[in-house]
Amino acid sequence: MFYCLPVLALFSGCASGSDDNNGLSSIVKTPVEVVDGIMTPEIMLRLGRVSDPQLSPDGSRILYGVTYTDIEQNRSVRQLFVMNADGSGNRRITDFSSGASCARWYKDGSKILFIRGGQIYSMPLSGGKPRRISDVPAGIAEFKLSPDHSRLMYISEVQYAKKPTDIYPDLPKSTGREIDDLMYRHWDKFVENIPHTFVADLKAEGETLSLGDGVDIVGGTLYELPTLPFGGLEQLSWSPDGKYIAYSCRKVTGKEYAFSTDTDIYLYDLGSGECRNLTDGMDGYDNEPVFSPDGSKIAWISMERAGFEADKQRLFVIDLVTGEKKDLTADYAYNATSPVWKKSGDGLYFCSLVNALQGIFEVDLGGNVSRITPEDCWYDFGAVIEDGDRLIACNNSMSRPDEIVSVSLGDGSFVQLTHENDDIYSGLKQERYEERWIMTTDGKKMHTWVVYPPDFDPSRKYPAMLFCTGGPQGTLSQSWSTRWNFKLMAHHGYIVILPNRRGTTAFGQPWCDQISGDYCGQNMKDYMSAARELKKEPYVGKMGASGASYGGYSIYYLAGTHDGFFDAFLAHAGIFNQEQMYMMTEELWFPTWDNGGAPWDDNPVAKRHYANSPHKLIKNWDTPLMVTHGELDYRVPVEQGMAAFNAAQMMGVPSRMLLFPDENHWILKPQNAVHWQRDFFSWFDKWLK
Repeated sequence: MFYCLPVLALFSGCASGSDDNNGLSSIVKTPVEVVDGIMTPEIMLRLGRVSDPQLSPDGSRILYGVTYTDIEQNRSVRQLFVMNADGSGNRRITDFSSGASCARWYKDGSKILFIRGGQIYSMPLSGGKPRRISDVPAGIAEFKLSPDHSRLMYISEVQYAKKPTDIYPDLPKSTGREIDDLMYRHWDKFVENIPHTFVADLKAEGETLSLGDGVDIVGGTLYELPTLPFGGLEQLSWSPDGKYIAYSCRKVTGKEYAFSTDTDIYLYDLGSGECRNLTDGMDGYDNEPVFSPDGSKIAWISMERAGFEADKQRLFVIDLVTGEKKDLTADYAYNATSPVWKKSGDGLYFCSLVNALQGIFEVDLGGNVSRITPEDCWYDFGAVIEDGDRLIACNNSMSRPDEIVSVSLGDGSFVQLTHENDDIYSGLKQERYEERWIMTTDGKKMHTWVVYPPDFDPSRKYPAMLFCTGGPQGTLSQSWSTRWNFKLMAHHGYIVILPNRRGTTAFGQPWCDQISGDYCGQNMKDYMSAARELKKEPYVGKMGASGASYGGYSIYYLAGTHDGFFDAFLAHAGIFNQEQMYMMTEELWFPTWDNGGAPWDDNPVAKRHYANSPHKLIKNWDTPLMVTHGELDYRVPVEQGMAAFNAAQMMGVPSRMLLFPDENHWILKPQNAVHWQRDFFSWFDKWLK
């Protein structure tokens, strides 16, 4: 059968946003076929992905986006919606073929601004054609309006590396890159251009808006602003009076950049151009600065230790008059993120992962932390917007992607405001989720999620899948992913085992820290503790294991040490040869910290680490292994996967490799994603069912 909301009713009144001038067809919600109530990769990718809610100036409406994927066209497009603040009156306001991002209310809310095709457009909500207001040659990635909407800051790229014609003008067809320093490539690109942030006047002449020339905040430098590869304008904040910008920046380049995590918070005076470092001497990551409502303070997220990306994320506040800094979460054991000032200015809201659930918390300026969402609420919540006696946020779970919710400040309960995928979910069967606390080999309790297939029958036997998480510092929480989708695995008939082993971040800093310098140690025992505990169940049959990045390292390591326990493996973007990896990855602070140093360092931690690299265990490999990798992956270069596959072939191990020349550390293009999922299940079905 087909399950879909009535298209005409949902999308009435949206013609004002149509565009047909770029040769591509619009992508909107289309009917989805659900057979026997089972999720498929195609259904998963066609789910609408809700994001970025924005409350109107008068608090009466919410502007947000939904991303739709068309597998046949092999692309996704984000359309814009508006609804009343109580969730009623939902209507789509765009019908774009190229999508829209960064949608923001302008002035009184009669008009919105957004990015389309790399430029900023304005559009009245009452109807009318979008009007382009910017003309930035390098394009605009993101923007943020000043408090009075007279100016905006935006991200655009500037040239970093010399082009061949800059060196030899008479060789216009040369493609050579001259490299004299480190960090010449990052994540999935060679570093030829970097982001800078510009500030420009937003001019209004009647109903017509235009953007003035931009002033580069870090002009004349080769510093990134915001920091690559994932930073955005959450790293910059306007002061309430619009005279200052606080921003996070790592002001080093080349080899020093490759070994540094020292981002600092800077205060930039828009009038004079003067800039001062507010966190000089704080050597770890400092980011996400936000001004207090009266402009007298700035809050930000800070890590203490240099060269470590998974240190405790502390919520700091600085008084701009006295210069006094205070850690508001000094007595709080977990990480803070996404800080938002209360409108009263007497505290902040933040998100935090605690025992594998990301909740919403608040803290006063005395450092007293309290939880808003209940401890037993099996959802992960994102950044919040304060609206009277409630908060507007998005939440998701392993069972469903993000929806916009209204969270009560009284008791933390939430009401779902958007119902983007209810039509599809009404036809899907429900899998079952379980929490277990499993005893580890060193006598500690380890949190583990277990996901059971729909219509689970304990009298039957089911294949099981141990999932090895990446990071290595991360958390298996109630979050939704289209890359590793545990609902999809369960609907394919697998019991999914998700251990929050040593190194995960939601169980206090000692639990997180333990994995550094001990990749081959306790966390591997934790994986086996979870696998053996589930294997005791009479309904668990053959067992496979899969994982990506550090999870891929885990697969390669388990392949050499599991002693026949597992029946098949799959590693995506996995670390195989730690010695080569150290010299091929880009951000070198990461392996330096986690490996205990370089392969040539003469210290016990580094020597043990490299001596136990998975590539030194291939003589023990005898279990079917599939390898997948993206060729644009510069974090874990593709040669790691190729070497593992080649080794398996030479050892006579049943093996397969799936490479994507146009993908990075993740598999993002729709048809590639479907291809990956189909191969994933065909591989494990062959060996486990």
